[in-house]
Amino acid sequence: MTIRNLDKLFTPQSVAVIGATNRAGAIGNIVMHNILQGGFEGPVLPVNPKHEAVAGVLAYPDVASLPKAPDLAVICTPAEPIPGLIAELGAAGTRAAIVLTAGLEAEKTEDGVSVADAMLKAAEPYLLRILGPNCLGMLAPNIGLNASFSHLPASPGGIAFVSQSGALCTAVLDWASLHDVGFSYFISLGNARDVDFGDVVDHLANDPKTRAILLYVEAVTDGRKFMSACRSAARNKPVLVIKTGVVDEGAKAAATHTGALAGSDAVYDAAFQRAGLLRVYEIDELFAAVETLARAKRVQGERLAILTNGGGIGVMAMDSLIQHGGVPAELPDDVVAELDGVLPPTWSKGNPVDIIGDAPGSRYADATRILAGSKACDAVLVMHAPTATADSVEAARAVIDVADRTKANLLTSWVGGKAVAPARQLFHEASIPTYDSPGQAVQAFMHVVNYRRSQDMLMETPPSAPQGFTRATDTARLVIEARLANATDMLSEPEAKAVLAAYGIPTVQTHIVRTPEEAAEKADSMGYPVALKIMSEDIVHKSDVGGVNLFLDTPDAVIAAGEHMLGTIAKRLPDARVQGFSVQRMADRPGAHEVFIGVKNDAVFGPVIVFGHGGTAIEIIDDSAIALPPLNMKLARDLIERTRVYRLLKGYRNRPAVDLDKLSLALTQLSQLVVDIPEIVEVDVNPLLADETGVLALDARIRVASVRPGKVRRLAIRPYPEELEETITTPDGRALLIRPIRPEDEPEHYSFLSQLTPEDIRFRFFGQVGVLPHTQMARLTQIDFDREMAFIASAQNSDGTRETLGVVRTVTDPNNERCEFAIVVRSDLKGQGLGRMLLEKMISYCRARGTKTMIGEVLRDNRPMLGLAERLGFKRTSSTGDSAVAVELDLSAAA
Repeated sequence: MTIRNLDKLFTPQSVAVIGATNRAGAIGNIVMHNILQGGFEGPVLPVNPKHEAVAGVLAYPDVASLPKAPDLAVICTPAEPIPGLIAELGAAGTRAAIVLTAGLEAEKTEDGVSVADAMLKAAEPYLLRILGPNCLGMLAPNIGLNASFSHLPASPGGIAFVSQSGALCTAVLDWASLHDVGFSYFISLGNARDVDFGDVVDHLANDPKTRAILLYVEAVTDGRKFMSACRSAARNKPVLVIKTGVVDEGAKAAATHTGALAGSDAVYDAAFQRAGLLRVYEIDELFAAVETLARAKRVQGERLAILTNGGGIGVMAMDSLIQHGGVPAELPDDVVAELDGVLPPTWSKGNPVDIIGDAPGSRYADATRILAGSKACDAVLVMHAPTATADSVEAARAVIDVADRTKANLLTSWVGGKAVAPARQLFHEASIPTYDSPGQAVQAFMHVVNYRRSQDMLMETPPSAPQGFTRATDTARLVIEARLANATDMLSEPEAKAVLAAYGIPTVQTHIVRTPEEAAEKADSMGYPVALKIMSEDIVHKSDVGGVNLFLDTPDAVIAAGEHMLGTIAKRLPDARVQGFSVQRMADRPGAHEVFIGVKNDAVFGPVIVFGHGGTAIEIIDDSAIALPPLNMKLARDLIERTRVYRLLKGYRNRPAVDLDKLSLALTQLSQLVVDIPEIVEVDVNPLLADETGVLALDARIRVASVRPGKVRRLAIRPYPEELEETITTPDGRALLIRPIRPEDEPEHYSFLSQLTPEDIRFRFFGQVGVLPHTQMARLTQIDFDREMAFIASAQNSDGTRETLGVVRTVTDPNNERCEFAIVVRSDLKGQGLGRMLLEKMISYCRARGTKTMIGEVLRDNRPMLGLAERLGFKRTSSTGDSAVAVELDLSAAA
């Protein structure tokens, strides 16, 4: 991943139009006129050997004739000459091109390769970045650049829109023009053979003129790159996404239950949530959500109170809230009593709070103040329908006055047209979110809720392994390697259960036999009743073909069941190869729920974890949810709660609740299994019994595949790098653990910062800081290991607790060229070599991942740090003001 030379693409100082023409209606003609009419202030250089001038601008016959190398070239020619043009431009010094031409994949060069591949090869020596091919182009209204063949210009603004569909781009521009929406960038990716979503999002994340990023996604090609870029951007500004292709017909042909349930759109949805993105489904919803996030305050919960002067619109809002999966606030007795004191006796006595149609401004103010101040409400939707006995503007002013005095999240909906327009304008001027209808207002509230959910998931960085279990990775590997050595990809049921058991997932005792008679003998030794299942690599779902028989309680019953299975399968699947039977004790778990856990290997995002309602009717019930590994207990619990079966698992009537902690642990154990062993392609545990005592896997399937050397499957989210942990000994003999930081280090980090002296704080933060809020501390302890690293040094106290003694961290640019470091060690430990040990470990880590340069800023009076930096090879490069010195280390030099 790289953002090298993207500045030439998005903020060029000069532009050449290759294929510019005076022929009306031609792409080269439209692009030329769009650039000239957009107000771009740099040189515009048309290239066409058939014209002396294009649109009144002197033209040049070829690239070699250009008076200077343009920063950006817009190519509007047929496909065949494009590789050669790219090579010429690169050699001349151009570092970015927009290729509008379609059909480059289908057209071949004389060497038989596609023109698209030849184009990329020509660009490679110069790192010339290419947007497209087959795209609409790019608009940067803030610099007056319209390098596209769009029928409309874009107005300047703070929203960046990035789309794979050129047709949608023109439709959105048309919509934006009507609704007066402006853009910082409007980018059509086309086929995205070079510049893709990850590159563009990385660039936009650091663009100060872009306050929100909107994505229209048809498909992602590099899941990890996309996730890393979006997770980085979403920490700084809202990133919203529309994804087409919601229905995935390919899932119907999947071999396992997991594959059938984990359709590609569901995987994308899980990825968007984990990356901190807000997904919407319509264009107008996309832009409305941006405005809501800009105006609304962050909600801490999901309970909405609805305040209205009309029962009908209140019910409409409540219906919409329930349909969107929202949570109505339940008004406690003290709130009802307080409302009784300010409202007419005929008010609704519940949520929605109907304050009656004649409500004056004072009644709105009193009721809004009470609801906004209640801990039972996370947000309040205030609505108004115009009546002859109430003043809409007076009511609006009353709500605005309350909003000025509270930190609560208020949304408004003044329903109607001309009569309420002045009130809506007041809300706009006060930056209070307001909507035309109850449905729009509730949808906006759910946008805020879902955005908070995705932001919470973004901040989760699971540990290397869930706490509470030990894993026998070598045991699991031996089972898998033995199966791969036999050139087969499906583990037998006992083998699959042995792998699960190695990771702490409880399984029922299972044995393999060859004949019905051997099955009866094994059942005698195990004890009755037993279950008998056919074993065949050619049969995916055994119960569908009569390959499962339960509650067999005598040897004769076992033999009869086995012989009947063989006969049935011989008739129904004559080509199926039967290896024998599996025999297992019937699990005595009355009242247990049948659930399902599994793994699917997605082509884009790698392995995903699936949870849902299990049993033989699993596809018919169609109740499942998906998450990206690695998981921790919180993420696993969230996965469970996103299913309908969760309501049953919580317990009802006389059925006790399932032990959700043990169920969550099983999901994290499964997640760890696929993190540790990349050869695992699919896992299917169905059913997994779950009750108040824990979980038990009754049946399991695991499919594996060899991993080519150097081609280890990548997770979409890099897990905690456990391999970087090490124990060192200080000169005074104290054992210290140096390891990457983890989310659960947040409490220790607060304690660590509290023990730093004012001078320590000043040297680290270049000034004094107070107690950091949770959001900022989470940024320090919950990091994306693809972009950042922080090593902490900790020691164990006499009472068994650990304390943090020092920390070093780096943030690396997307090109992996430069990283910036910061380090702090407690004052009472300075002079013992801890700072050097931490910084040396970070230098080694950055060298190993191929980073080229480490930089940092050090206050001039921080002489110990400047001395350490010089001893480790850092050079002073410049001064950054009167108080600080910039230092730099060449990581490519020999250590």
